[in-house]
Amino acid sequence: MTALEWFKSSYSSADGPDCVEVAMAPAAPAVHVRDSKDVNGARLTFAGASWARFLAFAAGR
Repeated sequence: MTALEWFKSSYSSADGPDCVEVAMAPAAPAVHVRDSKDVNGARLTFAGASWARFLAFAAGR
């Protein structure tokens, strides 16, 4: 399994405590989300289509 390459959300501040990180799964169309303060903690995984619907919903807010 290839390691995931995580990046911080553009809405996360560089010095703030609230950071969300996202990684794209290279082998499958999935998106992983985690809390940057707890990189070994729980992760959420979304199918590509579900992530796209979430982004469309969030952009409309």
